Amino acid sequence: MIKYIILGFLTLCATLSHAQQINGYIYDLVNSQPLYNVEIKNLRTNEIANSNRDGAFKITGQVNDYLAIHILGYSADTIFYYDDAVRRIYLNKDENILHIDEVLVKRLTDNVLAEELEKAKNAGKIVEVPRNQGGVKISPSRLLGRDAKNARKNMDILFEEYQARKIDRRFTKHLIASLLPINDADIALFRERFRPTVEFIENTTDEDLKVYIIESYTTFKK
Repeated sequence: MIKYIILGFLTLCATLSHAQQINGYIYDLVNSQPLYNVEIKNLRTNEIANSNRDGAFKITGQVNDYLAIHILGYSADTIFYYDDAVRRIYLNKDENILHIDEVLVKRLTDNVLAEELEKAKNAGKIVEVPRNQGGVKISPSRLLGRDAKNARKNMDILFEEYQARKIDRRFTKHLIASLLPINDADIALFRERFRPTVEFIENTTDEDLKVYIIESYTTFKK
């Protein structure tokens, strides 16, 4: 009972906190060059900012805000700001075909990650051939050996990143800092040591996640 009273007080303090400034950089996804004059709009406040020649931008906002990103020649995107850290946003050119690898996947925005994951899933879907043509089932990704291998590899890379982001969106630095009296360096260690599983994240409530963090801190201090 006492734990939940403490959680209620901490949540109230977090709610009363003032809006902060969101800082970030915007780059081209493929060549990592900074993008100039990208429009960034906070969908909660309708404030608009633009990136400078270094790709940097500043805009008033807070955790859980959504930022709409737009520049001619690139796919528009919407970013969920779930942790109070400098954001590095990578935009993909319109109709650009991506070659997925472990480095590139880290740069994908959540929306592009979801799109690429869906493409990878579709590449391995089973399709039915009409009975008058033999009535067999064929997976398109199996028709070409190299394409099949790439589809499976892309699926593994994308899905692993997708699962990791599920955890990151809830087990955040911002949340931990609101509950525990530790500095940024210790928060990084705490997040690594007590990182929950994706199964736990998918099935726990916000309040139970807070209890997990507080109880884990007792072990962390030892």
